[in-house]
Amino acid sequence: MSTVCVHGLGYIGLPTAAMLANSGHDVRGFDVDDDLVATLRDGDVDLNEPGLSEFVGSALDDGNLRIVDEVRPAEYHLVCVPTPFDEGNRRADLEYVRAASRAVRPVLREGDTVILESTVPPGATVSQMRPILEESGLSADDEFGLAHCPETVLPGNIIAELRANDRIVGGVTPEATASSVALYESFVDGEIRATDGPTTAEFVKLIQNTARDVNIGLANEIARLAHDYGIDSREAIEMANGHPRVDILRPGPGVGGHCLPIDPWFLGDGSDELDLIEAARRVNDGMVGFVVELLRELVADLRGTRIAVLGAAYKGNVDDTRKSPGLALARELQHGPEAVAPATDGGVSDATSVAVHDPHVADATLDLQSLGEATRDADAIVVVTDHDEFADLDPAELAGRMAEPNLVDATGMLDLDRWREVGFSVRRV
Repeated sequence: MSTVCVHGLGYIGLPTAAMLANSGHDVRGFDVDDDLVATLRDGDVDLNEPGLSEFVGSALDDGNLRIVDEVRPAEYHLVCVPTPFDEGNRRADLEYVRAASRAVRPVLREGDTVILESTVPPGATVSQMRPILEESGLSADDEFGLAHCPETVLPGNIIAELRANDRIVGGVTPEATASSVALYESFVDGEIRATDGPTTAEFVKLIQNTARDVNIGLANEIARLAHDYGIDSREAIEMANGHPRVDILRPGPGVGGHCLPIDPWFLGDGSDELDLIEAARRVNDGMVGFVVELLRELVADLRGTRIAVLGAAYKGNVDDTRKSPGLALARELQHGPEAVAPATDGGVSDATSVAVHDPHVADATLDLQSLGEATRDADAIVVVTDHDEFADLDPAELAGRMAEPNLVDATGMLDLDRWREVGFSVRRV
């Protein structure tokens, strides 16, 4: 087994460090956040991921995983740092990747292998990491290994997918690729596929998520078209999917998380060929506005109303709020032009009152309310996230608590007949 230093102990880095440690490697977990380092040393895992706390605890108890406050020499350095998206310029912010490279540089030794797992635009491993690492005096051509192996896990199932999912590995040299493959073979049950360089590996990860985003965009545009024709889009999609060569995804309130709304833009970092991809991004980003349109069909004038938004997480049964359609909807209702009508004197009327509830999210920076508080005296409920708990809501109980029984189901998870039976007026994406 090998010595490994994992840089970045967030959604990906911490589970990966624990996975390596529980597979017998001698692992050091490093993060620049001193508070996080101290918390993890105490065995406190502040990520709502099934089984992760016990999994990390086992690695710490066995001594194979140690949380450190400075980068240590290691045979492998895995870089799992964030790559934020610059909304204004639609570009990746790679400063964390460059900072991690600068942190590795002083301890880099001949024969070591550096692997970037962070999602980056094509070419970033070579253009951003390699020059910094080679300031050590070592060459990536023949003295140390440099590779890219993108993570592909889904929040809510990270531990299982770290083992089961296929991996793509591309090294600067065949030796770097082979060294990286050897590390992943120690814990990955899926197929490990080697490519001819890091740029192809970077590109593969991006087009995987872009394909999902574009396909969701098609489903969402179908939903909007079906609405104009008075057709139930979900029934139409289900029937269309009966054809052996058709597989249309489900429409919804938009696309959230760190990957799908962002990775398509990373593809355009070194190219202008984003026609279909950019159109899909516009469709998916516009679904929050479409949800507001459906809401206005039930509540024509939103001035002074109270709307309960159910769902702050971007997907069901997780606590991840990154790029959350529910939070975007709350902002649109409170501040956006679709929800705030101009007053007769030319000014702006009182904004819609929005209450957000989510049974999975515990975030002190968000003004979240209990289900009872959020729905009390509400003029409408909008279900934005497909948490299991929302499928079990009692329409009769909610109707008795609300000012007006109106419902928009943006997820397609609810039995709308149950809601109509107790007097709800309903709309569905």
